[in-house]
Amino acid sequence: MFSGSLRGRLLWWLLLPLAAFVSISAVISYRFAQTTADVMQDNALLSSMRIIGEDIDWDNGSVSIQIPPAALELFESPEQDSVFYRVEASGHRLLAGSPDLTLPTHVSDRPTLYSTRLGDGREARAVAYVRQLYDSGRTEEVIVAVAKTEGSRDAMVWRLLRPQLSSEVLTLVLAMVFVYLGLTFELLPLMKVKDDVADRNASQLEPIRVARLHVELRPIVEAINQCIARMGQQAATQRQFISDAAHQLRTPLALLAAQIQFARQRDNRDASLAEALAGMHKSSRKLTTLTNKLLLLAQAESAAPSNARERIDLSALIAGVLEELIAFAQSREIDLGAELEDGLYVTGDEALTAALVTNLVDNALRYTQAGGHVTVHTQRRGDMAIVRVIDNGPGIRAEARERVFERFYRASGHVEGTGLGLPIVREIAHRQGGTVRLESNDGGAGLVATVEMRLWMAAN
Repeated sequence: MFSGSLRGRLLWWLLLPLAAFVSISAVISYRFAQTTADVMQDNALLSSMRIIGEDIDWDNGSVSIQIPPAALELFESPEQDSVFYRVEASGHRLLAGSPDLTLPTHVSDRPTLYSTRLGDGREARAVAYVRQLYDSGRTEEVIVAVAKTEGSRDAMVWRLLRPQLSSEVLTLVLAMVFVYLGLTFELLPLMKVKDDVADRNASQLEPIRVARLHVELRPIVEAINQCIARMGQQAATQRQFISDAAHQLRTPLALLAAQIQFARQRDNRDASLAEALAGMHKSSRKLTTLTNKLLLLAQAESAAPSNARERIDLSALIAGVLEELIAFAQSREIDLGAELEDGLYVTGDEALTAALVTNLVDNALRYTQAGGHVTVHTQRRGDMAIVRVIDNGPGIRAEARERVFERFYRASGHVEGTGLGLPIVREIAHRQGGTVRLESNDGGAGLVATVEMRLWMAAN
């Protein structure tokens, strides 16, 4: 029942012995109530028997008896119990009462208490004794027996048991409530640790705070922090390797590109060699672009998440990016425009933010057909700045829109690219506390890439 819940299992182990104690206490209370009710019932029977026995006497040489009302009034109760008595002289001569009342097998001058069953099947409690009567040298033994059904006795057991049972059940219920609330309250730090870990993205490798944790939980969290530290160190080593490798590759790649360009400018009448040099130049450009993208991705991953506190004029930054890309747009005969709102200041790293916008616009220009248009639109919404890059190109299928954020995944193989542009955009957006999503254009054709970033005033 509680196999998946620590709170449930702790509650079970705390309440199980308490429930056992309450159960044992209830059994003891029931036995005590039974004993008390039996004693009171037996005392009433003994009193009634003595009253009846004391009123037996000689009358003109024979035994006579008159049953006083007080002998039966002792048994009056709301339960309307039935009372039976039997007075019998020697030779089984019935003097008074009911002959159906069974006598015990052995009766003496000491009262004998016993249980019996009446003719209609009801259980009854009874007492009997022998009284010796003396008169003029004669001795007469008279047996007196009194019995009563047990309705009042059972009612008395319940009246004695009910308060004790009610208090024990109430104690158990209150214990369940307070133990559950106590466990819930005491497990709140553990739930906060769970939320802290669950709300992190894959790049957040900061240690978990242990200041307010219980002593028993600290070793667990410290072990997790040690694991996080090792993961962070490994991730930092990998990022540093990518960064160093990209830096080291830049110089020979630039030199290789220059040499290939020089070779292509030489007068060469060998068509095969010219074609090979053109292919080498194209491959060199692609390798240089890939290296720059890898370096940028490493920089984005190593940036502190949303802790860069530069004040960035977003509109001015976007305008600068578009100026750099206008030549590329013209070469592809694409209308590149902007609708920028003034006074939009965001917080973040200016170089990374410029790289984010550059990759979005460059991606739109590469996938939009000649004669198309690409527009960058900005607006303010609450404490967020919204940047939209809208194109009328072929767009991206709905099922592939999430996959294009995977590294080296390309939605189309007909366009030159590295498959790293959009992953870089998402990484930078997440690092600066923003989000990015892709949607279809309202007109049906094209794509809308939307980035949300926190405004400078909202971040301070």
